[in-house]
Amino acid sequence: MPFTFRGQGVSHRYRFQNSASTDFEWTAIRRSFRTSRAACLGSTTDVSSTASFWISRSGAPWCDLPESFGPYTTCYNRFVRWRIAGIWDLITEAFAETHDGSVQMIDTSIVRVHQHGGCAGRGETRLMGRSRGGLTTKIHACVDTNGMPVRLELTTGEAHDNRLVNELLSDLKSGAMLLADRGYNADWIRAFAGEHGAWANIPPKRNRKDPIWFSPYLYRARNLVERFFNRIKQCRRVAPRYDKLAANYLAFIKLAAIRIWLRAYESTP
Repeated sequence: MPFTFRGQGVSHRYRFQNSASTDFEWTAIRRSFRTSRAACLGSTTDVSSTASFWISRSGAPWCDLPESFGPYTTCYNRFVRWRIAGIWDLITEAFAETHDGSVQMIDTSIVRVHQHGGCAGRGETRLMGRSRGGLTTKIHACVDTNGMPVRLELTTGEAHDNRLVNELLSDLKSGAMLLADRGYNADWIRAFAGEHGAWANIPPKRNRKDPIWFSPYLYRARNLVERFFNRIKQCRRVAPRYDKLAANYLAFIKLAAIRIWLRAYESTP
């Protein structure tokens, strides 16, 4: 059933079933809410969690949340409370434990900050970099063999791609293959992969003097990390960035990643 946004003459209509979580998805993540006292598990917890998924997919402001979800202030406060309690981190880590670590791919994507997210209180962590195009934030991601998210981090837009390599590859397994573009062509990254018993299949730069072994055929599989960024940016709360605080924005990115994991399990026979 279509819903109409509340607001000042806003007549845009968005279909509820295309954005809200399904019964299967709520059943899969319900256990994570029970493990935290701050989750406040009750009769309306599933409604509030569904509201968070709805905001993530539609990109609407919290004040335009449909009335069927209840007061938008309650849904927002629960979303922030669950983020502080680490509920979204707990769910993403639980899914990441089941990933196929034979191949790991890392990459970054720059997201432009919307004008509504360009201001925040003093002392708050925003992670917004300034460039010619305005304020930007960079998403760092690590995906597995099937393109499923394993690690997600944020930096300012002008930060180098390899700044968070150690955090992204904290679960790099022995015998695995690391795929990355030329932005990660550094000797210390290859040494880091070698220390973990992995092989870094990274294309060398043209000005590199010492030759290294590189397989263009295996490198073709790196398109999965690019496709992952394309999938999470289908959530309108991810691209562009509307949130003032980096913690809330990262929570919405993890919500998009959780939805990818849930859809993969739901479609698995």
